Amino acid sequence: MQILVLNCGSSSAKFAVIETSDGHELISGLAQRIGSPQASLGWKWDGKKQELALPGADHKTSLEAIVKVLRDLGLAATIRGIGHRVVHGGEHFTASAVVDAKVIAGIRDCIPLGPLHNPANLTGIELGAALFPELAQVAVFDTAFHQTMPSRAYLYAVPWAWYQDHHARRYGFHGTSHRYVSRQAAELLGRPYEACATIVAHLGNGCSATAVKDGKSLDTTMGLTPLEGLVMGTRSGDVDPALIGYIAPRLGITPDKVIDALNKQSGLHGISGVSNDMRTLLEAAAGGNDRAKLAVEVFVYRLAKAIAGLAVPLGRIDALVFTGGIGENSAQVRAMVLEQLAVLGFRTDEARNKDHGRSAKGRITADGATTALVVATNEELMIALDTATLVAGKQAAAR
Repeated sequence: MQILVLNCGSSSAKFAVIETSDGHELISGLAQRIGSPQASLGWKWDGKKQELALPGADHKTSLEAIVKVLRDLGLAATIRGIGHRVVHGGEHFTASAVVDAKVIAGIRDCIPLGPLHNPANLTGIELGAALFPELAQVAVFDTAFHQTMPSRAYLYAVPWAWYQDHHARRYGFHGTSHRYVSRQAAELLGRPYEACATIVAHLGNGCSATAVKDGKSLDTTMGLTPLEGLVMGTRSGDVDPALIGYIAPRLGITPDKVIDALNKQSGLHGISGVSNDMRTLLEAAAGGNDRAKLAVEVFVYRLAKAIAGLAVPLGRIDALVFTGGIGENSAQVRAMVLEQLAVLGFRTDEARNKDHGRSAKGRITADGATTALVVATNEELMIALDTATLVAGKQAAAR
């Protein structure tokens, strides 16, 4: 079954058409800088990249341009469903769902929890329905996988009414990636997914780590929002909440501006003053930039400490799994993390790590050591597979 996957952000729209029978990506692309004079649409088809200028295009114009490309290539007629990434599903959604009025209302109810993402996700759903009214649409939630966390993991130690009346709790994100990667890891280990204990470290510009046991998320590092947890590209990760009240008057700014800075001017970029890109920082550190070196060290230390903590809910570690742009590609960062996790029995195999585990079924640790793997994430495929399953179920029910 061929599925169109859409991921609409506030100023972008990522898309792909995936054949779910074999996971083949027929086309993929990105409409970026939506709403600006520099707006454009780029796509890759049959190994070739093409680009189209869309100056001033809004989401509607951008998605219409995407559909025109699909029609011109003969793909629009073969699509059987549309899968949408939705960032925040709150406590409403514990799994992906076929979009109907109730699902749309649930996504809208979560806007206060995901004000930057859910409105754009809803826009994608509304435009998808308008452009392909005959197709079923499916919402796949970043938060849904983590709804299996026990209350001891997701509750904050705050006044009970904050949770009861205002739903203030830890939700977790990157769930689609953690679910896909933990399944792939179980296959590489030759173990049933429902009898496997892994820690997945999704490391990119956004970073999170999750303890997955028997196919369920037991704990994760992100919280009410994606700001909590690990050091990231421009996000601070964990800080003392009192920092907001302390620094706001000293800088003469509002608490909202402090939170904005914690999201957009902190993390690797904030410490280094150089970049939020790990590759750039490693090069700068090697060239003698002390702040770049410090940023990498803080990133690695906080990650290793979080991974060690996630061993607690698991009780054992069948594998630590690295994924995401940094996790899949930075042998240096992986080696630094594993060195700090020697207490848990990890020991890097330099040759395996250098080739990203390709010669050893993803494994980058030495024989006899606790297993660490590199597994490429594929959130688009996971969204497509969920969509195909629900579309097929809806079609069967209709018959």
